[in-house]
Amino acid sequence: MDEVRVVVAHSERATLRVGDVFLKVDADQSRIDVEVEAMSLAPVPTPEILWRKPPVLALAALPGTTLGRLGGPSTGSPAAWAAAGAAIRKLHEAPLPPRPGRAGRSVVALAAELDAECELLVTNGVLPVDLVTRNRQVAEAALRPWTAAFTHGDLQIAHVFVDGDEVTGIIDWSEAGRGDSLYDLATFTLGHEEHLEDVLAGYGTDIDLGVIHAWWSLRSLLAVRWLIEHDFDPFAPGCEVDVLRSRM
Repeated sequence: MDEVRVVVAHSERATLRVGDVFLKVDADQSRIDVEVEAMSLAPVPTPEILWRKPPVLALAALPGTTLGRLGGPSTGSPAAWAAAGAAIRKLHEAPLPPRPGRAGRSVVALAAELDAECELLVTNGVLPVDLVTRNRQVAEAALRPWTAAFTHGDLQIAHVFVDGDEVTGIIDWSEAGRGDSLYDLATFTLGHEEHLEDVLAGYGTDIDLGVIHAWWSLRSLLAVRWLIEHDFDPFAPGCEVDVLRSRM
């Protein structure tokens, strides 16, 4: 073991890497329960669970590297992005898990949360009113009936590992459950619109791009204040505020 590296840390949870082991520390054990259950059901590669001793879950490191991160350069060939799309499609076609996930919030509840958040963003001067108003209009397309799928719920590109053109694993399943498949696709391509075509080629079915754009706006609007409050920077180049600006 050369070092202990903090992968991510905030007031709710932290992930550390110790050699070839990831240690997830979470104050809410229900999230760990969801993660363990989802990994056991998902028909895609997931990390091996080494041991669990609340509040810690130990996972084996995955081979390969991620496709990048939000706000950073993306890596991987078009074939690697397409392979990720194919893996996402395989997940979405799997038998439904027993509980709803982050991508499965009701349209009514989501609309109410979005309206309240937009008001706070404007009232507190976090974002300009025209930026919020325009993206709230774009987000409306995501608030529609959808068919439930097995969703990851937090499918950032930093959570998908590839080796060459092969997906070697998907991590961080604590938001998994029944939900809107287009939420996953939008989360995966957030801030990396240039790879959307590759992902959809691998996914292999027609997708309403207007709904993808709507989820980009909706997810970003809901994330900005939380990120600031947890010492992240949504104003960094390529991150959530730039995503919102791209819809203007």
